[in-house]
Amino acid sequence: MKYLLDNKNTIEESLLFWCDRFVRNKLTNLSNRNIQNKDAFDLVLKRLASGSLNIDDLQNTVKEVRNIGLGGINTYFNPIYKLYKYLIDLNLKSLKDIDEEILSDFLATSTSNLSDASKKNHRIALISFFGYIDKQNYANENKETENHAYLYDIELKNWGGIKGSGGTKIPSFMNEDEIKRFIESIDTFPFSIKLQARNRLIIKILIYTGIRVSEAINIKIKDMHKEDGIYMIQVRGKGNKPRVVMIKESVIQKDIAEWLELRRCETNLLFCNQTGKVLTQSYISRTVEDILISAGIRKEKNGAHMLRHSFATLLYIKHRDLILVQEALGHSDINTSRIYTHFDHERLIKTTDLL
Repeated sequence: MKYLLDNKNTIEESLLFWCDRFVRNKLTNLSNRNIQNKDAFDLVLKRLASGSLNIDDLQNTVKEVRNIGLGGINTYFNPIYKLYKYLIDLNLKSLKDIDEEILSDFLATSTSNLSDASKKNHRIALISFFGYIDKQNYANENKETENHAYLYDIELKNWGGIKGSGGTKIPSFMNEDEIKRFIESIDTFPFSIKLQARNRLIIKILIYTGIRVSEAINIKIKDMHKEDGIYMIQVRGKGNKPRVVMIKESVIQKDIAEWLELRRCETNLLFCNQTGKVLTQSYISRTVEDILISAGIRKEKNGAHMLRHSFATLLYIKHRDLILVQEALGHSDINTSRIYTHFDHERLIKTTDLL
């Protein structure tokens, strides 16, 4: 169904309408494999169809969606949320006043302190948002015309926010000594008695296997198999691609036994919160940051994803095998894994003797 571009009384209302429709469209196109509560998801879709009260109300809806299991929506929504605030401050008279120059200015100001990967995500989100509007709008209400759509045709090819062909920033990571201190702090951190086994288990799985937080919180009990002192864990990465990671039984034996005794999850997920619902990525990141602080480790980014970079870095330094890094991390392109060669100091130090 198509809608008039400026279909409300004010630009704020019209822009919010398109934000609602765009988010709803993205939710129905994302993989629904990780949805934990189908009824709650259905209510969210109906609420979006009815319209949000304001942009912050829409933000709360997106948070609900993340808790249901569709964390990928944030990649699209966060840039659109910031764009909404930016455009409203410009006091435009119509959505037709938005052009590529305004969007380039927005990207320049809102992404100046972000990594190139995040800048790419912002650019992709904007292109996707206005591409959706291009397909779903008509420009006027004159029934005698063919009601052609108003086309933004946003490409942002000339936006200079990302330099170089790769657009990749070397991520934060822990060295081998810091990883040892972090692992020691997992067992000594003062978690509450009810949560300690669960938290230690999930964080050990993260640091010992290098899987993503989104993969860890969606592990099901049936995905774990023990064989010859090794737990083999089947996870599903981006694009719903399955792979197997491994962790020694001795590393998690005590924690997994304690957690399975306490576990009261509504589904067959291995991990859940105290109400039986799926854990959130933000909770895991805060927990990781607390442990890092207790271990006296400070990095540019202290979130849980830093554990993945640390695992991959140490894996490459120990084995010098880029294919192994690619397979362990579930990268579809080996060039994504190639960034970890930058951390091979022993190899790079040879350049100091060149001249």
